[in-house]
Amino acid sequence: MEQRISLVTLGVDDLKRARAFYEALGWRGQEIEETVFFQAGGLALSLWSREKLAQDSGMENASPHGFDGITLAHNVRSEAEVDHVAAVAEAAGAHITRRASTTFYGGYAANFADPDGHAWEIAYNPGFPLADDGSLAVPNFDTR
Repeated sequence: MEQRISLVTLGVDDLKRARAFYEALGWRGQEIEETVFFQAGGLALSLWSREKLAQDSGMENASPHGFDGITLAHNVRSEAEVDHVAAVAEAAGAHITRRASTTFYGGYAANFADPDGHAWEIAYNPGFPLADDGSLAVPNFDTR
């Protein structure tokens, strides 16, 4: 597993309010499918429904730590790499919360919780290609 984070997702209770807050800080986001993405250097910050995030990451019934509403994503370049990284994480002591499978956005992902209950996603997303150095660039969703 390369040592990097591609995406941090914050589970929010009110997407419109959360987006307005970050934009008041000077950030500029793009919304697609009820998710707001902000480019943040070589990674992205996204805002998504807290409930949907918990369900998607397999953390809706997390215990003993519960779900704190944040996931860290490590994007990779292939489905095979998702499977490999998930296996390495499980061997290292991670609890797999969602086995690798096709995602609603056309990618392939697995989720796990580290020994302290922090949620991670390992994702191959063909819509968010990685640069050679592993950095992620949010695509332009403007379809006007």
